[in-house]
Amino acid sequence: MTEARTPAADLVRIEGRTFRMGSDRFYSEEGPVVEATAGTFEICRYAVTNRQFAEFAAATGYLTVAERELDPADFPGADPAGLEPGSLVFTPTDGPVDLRDWRQWWRWVPGASWRRPRGPGSSIEGLDDHPVVQVSLEDADAYARWAGLRLPTEVEWELAARGGLDDATFAWGEEPNDGTRANTWQGRFPYLNTGAGPSGWEGTAPVGSLPPNGFGLHEMTGNVWEWTADEWTDDHRGRAEAATPPEPSCGCGPNTAARPHESATAPRVLKGGSHLCAPEYCLRYRPAARSPQTPDSATTHIGFRCAR
Repeated sequence: MTEARTPAADLVRIEGRTFRMGSDRFYSEEGPVVEATAGTFEICRYAVTNRQFAEFAAATGYLTVAERELDPADFPGADPAGLEPGSLVFTPTDGPVDLRDWRQWWRWVPGASWRRPRGPGSSIEGLDDHPVVQVSLEDADAYARWAGLRLPTEVEWELAARGGLDDATFAWGEEPNDGTRANTWQGRFPYLNTGAGPSGWEGTAPVGSLPPNGFGLHEMTGNVWEWTADEWTDDHRGRAEAATPPEPSCGCGPNTAARPHESATAPRVLKGGSHLCAPEYCLRYRPAARSPQTPDSATTHIGFRCAR
């Protein structure tokens, strides 16, 4: 992708159907496997890009959650430093660490936002066609509404990601990812990444860089985790058969609020894994994989795509 495109120009129609959702082979929150049904819908071929989000921000003056000042009165007892505008940034470690503690590779960076994903001194210059990151659920909802679209439900998202391969482990089948099928961590997490794809990406890749799935959708797994419209459930037990989109209201790292204070808002479902997923730590670049994330969270590995 080199030219500016509206998301609606890249919508792909997915016929409604019943499919086998979830997995009993990896993480408990993905099970049990259930028959889920989605009505016919459309979903964007690509994740929303920096170029597209910049057009939205310029047209509306929108400020993302990570860019907004917080009133200390709303957070009694919170460290004032934690109330500065900013967000979480992935930072590689110097060597092997305990993979049970994500705080060793995530740090709070004042000034980090979608315009400066890694904080002051960083930018999105030259990254127009990369997926926008450092966006919260509210930010994704706001963009989708502006574009006349919405976020997909979890059922819709998983159906679309499978590309017709309902029982396959990955969006492309059963072969392990060697960096050419999905943009995921190549090497030893979280300190050695040899890069994925022909360009050796160590962060996000431009949308459309990797082969599409059976429905013609790109980077449904890997690259960035993607917001869905659904509230988190601990597993798929009791899942309703219908996939009705709710009214609009992360995985390889934290599932807490983007700001270092408590959030009382129910987590939402992220899908797809990201460029930080590594098999020994986070084998979540699969259609069935899912992760809880508080809606006010924004990080360097969360983005979104729209649906209708």
